[in-house]
Amino acid sequence: MTMALYGLLLVSAATVGTALSAGTSSYADSVATDTTAMIYLSQYGYLSPSVKNPAMSHLMSEESVSKAISEFQSFVGLNITGNLDTETLKMMSIPRCGVKDKVGVASDLRSKRYALQGSRWRVKNLTYKISKYPSRLRKRDVDEEIRQAFSLWSDYTDLTFTPKQSGSVHIEIRFERGEHGDGDPFDGPGGTLAHAYFPVYGGDAHFDDSERWTINSFSGTNLKQVAAHEFGHSLGLSHSDVRAALMAPFYRGYDPSLSLDEDDIEGIQALYGRKSRNTDSDSDSAGTSNRHSTTEAPTEEDAELCTSASVDTIFNSADGSTFAFKGQHFWKLTEESIAPGYPQRISKSWPGLPGDIDAAFTYKNGKTYFFKGSQYWRYTGRKMDGNYPKPISEGFTGIPDNLDAAFVWSGNGKIYFFKRDKFWRFDPSSRPPVKNTYPKPIANWEGLPNDLDAALQYTNGFTYFFKGGQYYRFNDRAFAVDVANPPFPRPAGYWWFGCRSATKGSALGNLQSEQKEVRDKVLSALIVADPKAPLADGEVSGAAAQGSAEEYHRDEAENDHVDDLILDAAGPSGEDRSPHDEEQPTPSTAATTFSSALCVLAFSLVLHLLV
Repeated sequence: MTMALYGLLLVSAATVGTALSAGTSSYADSVATDTTAMIYLSQYGYLSPSVKNPAMSHLMSEESVSKAISEFQSFVGLNITGNLDTETLKMMSIPRCGVKDKVGVASDLRSKRYALQGSRWRVKNLTYKISKYPSRLRKRDVDEEIRQAFSLWSDYTDLTFTPKQSGSVHIEIRFERGEHGDGDPFDGPGGTLAHAYFPVYGGDAHFDDSERWTINSFSGTNLKQVAAHEFGHSLGLSHSDVRAALMAPFYRGYDPSLSLDEDDIEGIQALYGRKSRNTDSDSDSAGTSNRHSTTEAPTEEDAELCTSASVDTIFNSADGSTFAFKGQHFWKLTEESIAPGYPQRISKSWPGLPGDIDAAFTYKNGKTYFFKGSQYWRYTGRKMDGNYPKPISEGFTGIPDNLDAAFVWSGNGKIYFFKRDKFWRFDPSSRPPVKNTYPKPIANWEGLPNDLDAALQYTNGFTYFFKGGQYYRFNDRAFAVDVANPPFPRPAGYWWFGCRSATKGSALGNLQSEQKEVRDKVLSALIVADPKAPLADGEVSGAAAQGSAEEYHRDEAENDHVDDLILDAAGPSGEDRSPHDEEQPTPSTAATTFSSALCVLAFSLVLHLLV
């Protein structure tokens, strides 16, 4: 079995401290030249495997090498320079997992910081057995450590893990030395700790019995921590680029209060769903819970948000909290409504930040960006970073002022800005960061209205858009507003702010759904009558709609890895196309124009009659 099949090849924790403090390990000495750095980047998936042959390295272009270095710097959280600077070489010298950082489809379409390998178990009641125990620990102690390692994952999902003494199981656990039958021998103390297979390859986990496995001790190698990481791979998770995550590629040593990071939780729930409860939740017609986990209503409703549920912006902070801003105040949202003690003044919690914010988002560098008018502010937590505000035109080249909404989309991890009836895609790793094909019409996001109030990627993996006190749940895979009962848009007051006196369904949503169904039929009839007649803005018909959506989705979710960014160091200016600039009409014949006018007139008359 090749190394590409393994979920993990951890390097001994005993050498990590040395590498971090002095950088004097033998491997640290080896990553000191351009050639060895290129081999490193190839080994972990950033360059072609052919680069492992030094004789082939001269075939790599300078641009390809710089991009690979930038992607590595992004993954490990360094400033992106595209150069082999001291910090980058130091990071390359730290002992780490032997598996590539890019494993499976999800690694190239990073919607969040966690990564999914691409396979998962089709059942949730899994079994395991320890076929061979470590030689220096008591069996009952090992059994308990393994049970606790599995429980870290079952605490947040409906997965169950049942030990068996014999027979076939889903996950087999063995402690072995040297060659043990899978083609990747262990190398004794101080080398590799363990490796695990992803579900598609069986899910088994192997541990090096030559290591000094310990329990509840800072000495040796902590069994529960390594096992929990391994089992993450056995369940289908790849490595995360969040340093605090259990699934991060670098082993950190014993943690007495070991727990899953929010990033680990989001990853495992993306594969197996949330731990189920008896809830009144934001669900689709199949009953799949997507937001809110309790039925307990708050004792008091918020007077302001339950009177008018429109907001200025909603965003997730770096610690996973969700905040809604409106005017001079903000609210912290819980799974069911609003946290006690809110609203509070924005200026009190984010010193130096004004009210009436236009848009906000938190990027993967942990920084939160706020936009108002022609300026933006950057914060780490609640502390402003340096001298702000700064002009949007300097930090976000190609993005207009006076935005409506902004968020980081799960489809490709890039930043999207919305204003009126257009949107812009901002890619900090590209120069220019906004392509000259933007702005594009919001109508490309099927089912979304113009003039949005707010947008965010929520912790359940869905994207939500808000307008006028209502919200739309967007299905990133279908690239359209989700189909559910009650339909979208839904009242934000009821579903997000705990306003139980508000209606649960959406009359507007029902009306729009009925109108859309009739409109599609009318459009189909008009197109049959005159297939060459152009449609109204944003309208796509029949098979063309599916083809157009698929083509657009491929474009938006292109296989780019999103680089971490220092947004204030904007690159060369791209084409800053104002959303007020109208598209130039394509020349057409008088006959086509007349035919188009008849179609649009007929369509308008039918809709008028329906309403």
